Parts: sequence; C-alpha cells; structure tokens
Amino acid sequence: MPTNVILLAIAAGIMSAVVFASATAGAMLFRVLLFLLTPLSLYLAGLGLGTVAATIAAVTATITIFLIANPLAAEVYAISTAIPAVILTRLAQLSRGEDEDREWYPIGRLVVVAAAFAGVFASLAIILMGGDVDTLSKMLRTVVESFVKSDLARLPGAPEVTSQQIDEITQTTLSTLPWALGLLAMSTTLLNLWLAGRITLASGRLKRPWPDLAYFSMPPSATLVLLVATAVSFTGGLPGLLAGGIAAPFLLAFALVGLGVVHVLTRNSPWQIFILTALYTGALIIPHVGLLLALGGLAETIFHYRRAGPPPAAPH
Repeated sequence: MPTNVILLAIAAGIMSAVVFASATAGAMLFRVLLFLLTPLSLYLAGLGLGTVAATIAAVTATITIFLIANPLAAEVYAISTAIPAVILTRLAQLSRGEDEDREWYPIGRLVVVAAAFAGVFASLAIILMGGDVDTLSKMLRTVVESFVKSDLARLPGAPEVTSQQIDEITQTTLSTLPWALGLLAMSTTLLNLWLAGRITLASGRLKRPWPDLAYFSMPPSATLVLLVATAVSFTGGLPGLLAGGIAAPFLLAFALVGLGVVHVLTRNSPWQIFILTALYTGALIIPHVGLLLALGGLAETIFHYRRAGPPPAAPH
C-alpha cells in the first residue's frame, strides 16, 4: 500500500477520534451534529481508499480514543462506529461478474447489516447502563429528577413536577430508550454511508455505480426479524427492552422502503415535490407517519408495488 494512502487513513482515524471527543462538549446542537458525523471520515476512507485503509483508520481512531479518553469509550466507539464502518464499506464494494454483467452487493442486504449493527449497539448500551430493569429504572429516575430540579426549575413559569409524575416520565423513558438508541444508531450509520458515497462519487473514486435507492428492497428474512423482535418487545423485562433495540433499526429500514415506494409511484406526478415534502416533514415530527411507511415497506416486500411504477433511473 502506498505511503500516502496509509497517511491519509491514519489522518482519517485521528479526525474521527477528535470529532468523537469533541461531541462531549459545547452547545447541544453542535454536539449532536458532531456525534452524527463522527464516522464520516472512516466511511470516506473505506469507499475512497479501500478496506485496508478503512481498517487502519478504524484502529487508529480506537487507539486514539483509548489514549485521550478511557477504555470504555474506546470499546463503545469500536462497536458503534469503527467495526460497522469497515464491514459496511467492504460490503458496498463487493461484486461478482464482469463489465455489463457485474452484480454489486445488494443495497437491501447492506441495510440489513447496518440494522444488525445498530441493534447490537442498542442492546449493549442497555446492558452497560444497567444489567436489569430495576437498575435501569433507578438510573433513569435519578437523571429525570435531576433535570426537573435543576434545568427545568430554572425556566420561568415552569410547572411543579410531583414525584408521581417523575415516576411516569421515568417509565415512559425506559420503554422508549431502546427504540431511540436503535433508531439513532441506524440513522447515524446510514447517513454517513450515504454522505460518504455521494462525496466519493463526486471525487470519481467510487467503484460501484450509484444505485437507484428508490428501488432498494429488503430480503424476506428481515421481515421475520422485525416481526419477532417487535413481538418480544411487548413481553416486558430486560428481554423486551433488548428486543425493542433490535426492532427499531429494522423498522426504520422498512420505513425507508416505504419511502422508496412513494418516490417511485409519484415519479411522473406534478405533485411529487409537494407529496414528498409533506411526507418527509411528517415523518420527522409525527411518529405514526414513520410507522405507516414501515407498514408500506412490509407490504412492498410481499406484494412488490413498485413493479407497476416507472423503470429505475440510470445510474449517475
């Protein structure tokens, strides 16, 4: 491997580690933005320079975080960011056949791998925060109570929150936490993979042609994973929480399939921009819209509505 590629990979790793460390300080919006973009340099290294470069970048970043932070932070980074970046960029460049007959690794299977990593991360995060429901509840109640008595109390006209209301907020937070962690991990992974792909495509270094993402589909096995994980999430206890963390990223994946269906079916409509704008806005602020999209994605996986739509656009 050329020396300049090795140096670029090391630089990418250090950049990711610095962004990861910087996400723990500053204004909340700035911290969220940095957290979301932490893996970007690793994905750029993987798609633009190759798997070995991505591995060098990932190892460099993990070691840097180990040195500037602590072993637990390095472990969390490796599981949530470094390993997924190396494997996903590797899979994205896999192909078989030659020239016009070349088949690239399916986008749907790539999304399934991303969902699996997100589910593992959410489950491990829940376990690290507390090995059982009681420990998690006590930890979350402490956080909620601290927020109510400090940050919330400083706001002018803030209502008085009773102990019973704190308990209710704690239980709501506990039930939604695994889903939030799974969705956040999945969103971060897919966002960085997409951004790195677009940047690498613009630079001319992307090996595979850009796919028509509106036509990506999930394998049938993913439907079973989503249904089983969702069912188990209603059983309660620690298994239910862990199942919720697994179900969430798969739910998002099928919601994206649902979005793809809408993109295809409205492709020749003069109302497409209006429909898509309303849909994306609704999905961001109304959870039920995302659920409807996921149901649409499940239906598409079974009935293949997009076959009736316009043909896929040529890669560009």
